[in-house]
Amino acid sequence: MPFGPPARAVPGEEFSSSESQSTRSAQQQVARIAELRRVHEAFAWFRSHARELEELQLHVTAIAAPPWGEAARSQWLMARFAELSLTDVQQDELGNVFGVLPGTDPDAPYIALSAHIDTVFPPDTAITVRRDAGKLYGPGISDNSSGIIALLAIAGAVKAASLPNRAPIVLIGDVGEEGEGDLRGMRHIFQQPKWSANIASLVVLDGAGTDTIIAEGLGSRRFEVTVRGHGGHSWSDFGVANPIVALAQVIDRFTRTPVPATPKTTYNIGIISGGTSVNSIPESATMRVDTRSASVEELDRLERALHEAVDAVRPELTGRKKQELLTAEVRVIGNRPAADLPAESQLLKAIRAVDAQLSNTARIQRASTDANIPLSLGRQAIAIGAGGTGGGAHTIHEWYDPAGRDLGLKRILLLTLTLAGVADE
Repeated sequence: MPFGPPARAVPGEEFSSSESQSTRSAQQQVARIAELRRVHEAFAWFRSHARELEELQLHVTAIAAPPWGEAARSQWLMARFAELSLTDVQQDELGNVFGVLPGTDPDAPYIALSAHIDTVFPPDTAITVRRDAGKLYGPGISDNSSGIIALLAIAGAVKAASLPNRAPIVLIGDVGEEGEGDLRGMRHIFQQPKWSANIASLVVLDGAGTDTIIAEGLGSRRFEVTVRGHGGHSWSDFGVANPIVALAQVIDRFTRTPVPATPKTTYNIGIISGGTSVNSIPESATMRVDTRSASVEELDRLERALHEAVDAVRPELTGRKKQELLTAEVRVIGNRPAADLPAESQLLKAIRAVDAQLSNTARIQRASTDANIPLSLGRQAIAIGAGGTGGGAHTIHEWYDPAGRDLGLKRILLLTLTLAGVADE
């Protein structure tokens, strides 16, 4: 799921007279595509299949997809891609799933649509899905079952309306987006020459809504700090260095690190664990630290501050017995690169033109999504919602309201066709 600070207004949303010719060209192209008879047939397909899409959303949500346990959902998505007669349907070694809508120009680079198929919920989570008063309920029903269903809806509408996209469109269901998955699915995809060299633009479908354009990648680094010692009995071994006390000293030093308001930079101690009983000196203590910023330099500075805090802690040993000193280890458990899509990029102009065509108001937002990976490589990528509304993300009470999904699907389709081109536009 995307996460980050509040959205900010898109500069020039009304397109002043000083806008470039390429911006006006994007508006004209979107307007031409929106007038095509086959595009209107695709729009009608969204409406006529609304109930079917809701049933598919309930179905996929009921398939558990915990971190590193997405295999069943990968198989389900492969079967749906095959039913839609997509070409080159395949699954890679991580569980990422691919299907292609061939283009009339087979030599053109791919336009990619992706949706992460994993959830934040551990394997033992009880999954119950239901429909109530028009809303759909279930853990992950919005984040990101709504994105998965958008992939299927776009493929279904394009096939049903026989839309002749020029560039081929690859649909991707990727694993490992959430939490400590650390974008591993998308990271792997862009390490493969087959995809990294042949994807011109990536549009990530993540969650509900139509009011944001995530074009700024929020960087984050996560660390696990473990302090280890001899341990012992709280009475007979009193004086042996205590890893929990040392870890508390690390926390105290690290959280004194100043951070700027601009660029916004944050840190958080999210998990602390260690010890076996109240009357035992623990053998180890561990914490997990999350740092975030739009600036790579600030992330570097926080990482140095964490190491300095660990290195500075030299617990004073007291008591009758001399015991071995504490040791400490800092391990990186997550690294999401920070990067922004240039304001003059064709992809950003295209989504703005689509929003203008649909009279949709959207705002640029900074967040951490699968788009971080291609953005960090200097590639064109954004993340947008799949329409409708959702709430309760990352809880078992999560819900999705499909009212308004139609606008989201139209937005995705128009953007995809603008990027890919339409042979008879």
